[in-house]
Amino acid sequence: RLGLGNLQAGLSQNRPNSTMLSGLFSSGASVDISLDAEATRKTAPLGRDKQGDKAYIFTDGEDVAGSAIVSLKPGKKIDHQGIKVELIGQIDMIYDRSSSYDFFTISKDLEPPGPLTESKQFKWKFGSVDKSCETYAGINCRVRFFVRLTVVRNYASNVVKELDFVVQNLGIPPELNNPIKMEVGIEDCLHIEFEYNQSKYHLKDVVVGKVYFLLVRIRIKHMELDIIRREITGQGQSQVTENETLTKFEIMDGIPVKTESIPVRLYLSGFDCGPTYNNVQNKLSVKYFLNLVLVDEEDRRYFKQQEIFLWRKKIG
Repeated sequence: RLGLGNLQAGLSQNRPNSTMLSGLFSSGASVDISLDAEATRKTAPLGRDKQGDKAYIFTDGEDVAGSAIVSLKPGKKIDHQGIKVELIGQIDMIYDRSSSYDFFTISKDLEPPGPLTESKQFKWKFGSVDKSCETYAGINCRVRFFVRLTVVRNYASNVVKELDFVVQNLGIPPELNNPIKMEVGIEDCLHIEFEYNQSKYHLKDVVVGKVYFLLVRIRIKHMELDIIRREITGQGQSQVTENETLTKFEIMDGIPVKTESIPVRLYLSGFDCGPTYNNVQNKLSVKYFLNLVLVDEEDRRYFKQQEIFLWRKKIG
């Protein structure tokens, strides 16, 4: 059984240890919750900081199981209105917590109402859980999956402990993966063709392509290829769009000449890319774009964006 509270310390030694989360409440009792996870189960960061807290990865259809403990000091007892564990999927609008939305909740009762006179451990299991959405940590929105243990109390605040886990799902390899070919330019000044070998990439893939200069009457000093993540949250008038540049990769430094061809090779594995998400729970879409940028000697920027589709080939 592995709890999240000590997971960071365990990961620094390449395997989590087994100390569980604990939280104190009145009457000299504490609560603990943990996940059952084999030693080989992979982990992933919970938030945007890739060096931050990590949690175990589960996939769509997998069981989620673990333990809960209510510990009492000798001679103490508590009265409660029931003890339950819930598995929750939640979309949380970071800057508007009132817009948080639980898109599914599964609940199991562990103990009926009554007095608890000694420490007690409970085993729980949610079988074949539908987890079609993935964990996501963005600028304005996050998608969370967590287990919540609640000791319901009549005359005092409920005692609640939450434990997050990560959901990742394998994508389906695309049957068709056409190359991207486009011509762009400024009349009588600049005319280029660019080509990328495909339009759909897995997260460890390589973008291979070339840029071909047909007409150059502008003194271009360098060219770069950017990866842009576009996060779209909300709907209608409350919709918010955020663009985030994940990398700027220089592919040319200097002035090109007519008929010159510049090769492109960009490894996606080095950047914070995730899968493309389309209208998750009618709350969130995440899209990715390749942005070709040319800068002239007067620092004017010319660019062309092209959407690409990203999918997960490997868990972890």
